[in-house]
Amino acid sequence: MDNRDEVKAFLTSRRARITPEQAGLQHYSRNRRVPGLRRNEVADLAGVSVEYYAQLERGNLSGVSDSVLDALARSLQLDEAERAHLADLARTAGPAARSRRKSSARQVRPSVARILELMAEVPAFVNNARLDVLAANPLAQALYAPFFADPARPANHARFAFLNPRARDFWLDWEQIANDTVAVLRTEVGRDPYDKAMTDLIGELSTRSDEFRIRWAAHDVRLHRTGLKHFHHPVVGDLHLNFESMELTADPGLTLTAFSAEAGSPDDDALRVLASWAATHHTADTLADPGLSRRPRR
Repeated sequence: MDNRDEVKAFLTSRRARITPEQAGLQHYSRNRRVPGLRRNEVADLAGVSVEYYAQLERGNLSGVSDSVLDALARSLQLDEAERAHLADLARTAGPAARSRRKSSARQVRPSVARILELMAEVPAFVNNARLDVLAANPLAQALYAPFFADPARPANHARFAFLNPRARDFWLDWEQIANDTVAVLRTEVGRDPYDKAMTDLIGELSTRSDEFRIRWAAHDVRLHRTGLKHFHHPVVGDLHLNFESMELTADPGLTLTAFSAEAGSPDDDALRVLASWAATHHTADTLADPGLSRRPRR
């Protein structure tokens, strides 16, 4: 993926979303032909020349200092994920642009697999930067049964969300899941634009899914560390589970995600029912029939 094009699209899209009022500008022309801020206004807010900012927005971030990046981030009102993405784009544009990060591991270490196994009461899995699931404990396999029912391996969150028709029923908030999925992938591309497997995945999804392609063009990025996910499970019905995602520092690119429910809540009860059900069924085979549903949507 071309770094200059990525920089240009990202800065342009961030500039377009901020109105002069949001930027605190007191005097500006009411006859504006472009949405958001103009280049000269961003330059003034960042304390750089219009010519220099125009050079940056054309995609040339090579050699840009941290102070200039910070000034741009403040002027464009970037959040934490966007600031990190801008820094990644600048690093990639530098002299060592082709020095690739160590590729994500293709499998989890035995000790990590053992940890997943011991987490018997909470669904947990490990995925890489491309959102391939490399390992999952039995309860996670039961929770994500429609996802794992697809025989393609490695199972991939993005492919499921955009290419599997069952995803829209499985996710109660499919639109949010779709937005988050694309934003996470965009974040990873900024960190390593030379990951061929990632490039192939983006190409496949862009070709096969209009929904993905539209979101990809927005250049949104996001940190996906914690939050709430809303499922409609074919066996236990609606589930609303908290999740925590933790990077495995010894395995760059790998993340462990675990789910929980408030003690004594209906969701906690549903997880226990799901665990009992999973212990007596072969998850993927049983849920190959989408007609199974014991609890309706709430």
